[in-house]
Amino acid sequence: MPAEPVAPPAVTDDDPGGRTVRRLVAVVALLAVLPALYLPGLVHNFFDLKIYMSAMDWWRVGHPLYDYVQPDRVQGELYFTYPPFSALLLWPFGLLRLGATVAIFTVLTVLAVVLTTRWLVLPVIARHGLPRTFTLVAAVLLVLAVESIRETITFGQINMLLVVLILADLLFAVPQARRWAGVGVGLATALKLFPGIFIVYLLATRRWRAAAVAGATAAAATLLAAAIAPSDSWRFWTHELWTTERVGRTDIVGNQSLFGLLSRFTAPEKPDRLLWLLLVAAVAVYGLWRATRAARAGDALTGLTLTGLVGALVSPISWTHHIYWFVPAVVLLVDAALSADRPEQAGRRWWSATLALVTTVVIVYGVVTFQKWGAGVIRTHDPVDFVAQNTYVLLSVLLLAALPIRSGHATENRTKWTDLSTSRDQR
Repeated sequence: MPAEPVAPPAVTDDDPGGRTVRRLVAVVALLAVLPALYLPGLVHNFFDLKIYMSAMDWWRVGHPLYDYVQPDRVQGELYFTYPPFSALLLWPFGLLRLGATVAIFTVLTVLAVVLTTRWLVLPVIARHGLPRTFTLVAAVLLVLAVESIRETITFGQINMLLVVLILADLLFAVPQARRWAGVGVGLATALKLFPGIFIVYLLATRRWRAAAVAGATAAAATLLAAAIAPSDSWRFWTHELWTTERVGRTDIVGNQSLFGLLSRFTAPEKPDRLLWLLLVAAVAVYGLWRATRAARAGDALTGLTLTGLVGALVSPISWTHHIYWFVPAVVLLVDAALSADRPEQAGRRWWSATLALVTTVVIVYGVVTFQKWGAGVIRTHDPVDFVAQNTYVLLSVLLLAALPIRSGHATENRTKWTDLSTSRDQR
């Protein structure tokens, strides 16, 4: 198949020296901003990772895994809430010194950010003739500035491991019809149940084999954990999974899901479950319908991004560090703005560029980093509260409707990730 023609450079400049200086200034400015963005989150002090490691110590000496509990000023009590397969993955880290585990998790998260950002951005660079090195470096720094990534690092979360598994599967293995397509989604689902929404996406897009492989992989990993820790596995799947109180208070602003939005209207009481289920059904049907349309148009990135946003909205609890999916949404919007290069497309270019900028500002500033919500019950009293407390929820709903579905990207989606490293270096 002949290669797609490479677009002329998006920017021309007869002063290469001055252009280099401007790029260096931009990179230095981004580097200078990062410490200020991370400083408020240092108070987390790898809080979640410390819970995991304490739970592993508790488990290793013979206590039931899901009996582990520790007091918390905001949440009351905190438990180990991940599936047993995650515990198997975390168990070896409990043998290390905490400092070593923190370093490993941080380095792996940063490497995952670099890898996944490269996967997202390189096709856009090639399509629009953007400067490769500068664009990649700037993109990685911007992703590191996003609140969900900052929270992932400062809490010591495993979210970027899941993102790597999902993107590798849905951007490469599934479009290429690889024999192992679905394994990444299955493993991610076994580690943390949220990625199960991508199995639904595979079914909705009629990727029957990949969906079956994903389901079988998740089941095999779960059975492996059950064989090693039968009593803990039985307890998790029959009891702990259904006790949402163990995960945390649903009214906390950090919970940016539909259930969180409703909880902030009714706290300290639980919201009406029927209303929540109706909203979940409406969002899931509409979002997966658009994701399916994107997949059929050959736009794998839009399909999986819409699915990720659906998953964040319909889950009872979606902490801010779960919502990575704004990152590929911004990439899609920037791509759409750059692609609208004809005079009659000026309106679409302006809308895409504006929405990309607004989304970037929102997800960098965030909803929890620079605002003090307190430890008490969070209630929505007025429209200002509603917007401030549910910014990610509202943005997710907007993006479900507004993300463009790109046509003619099937060839791009079949590109091997090994091919990306040899794509033409632009300026």
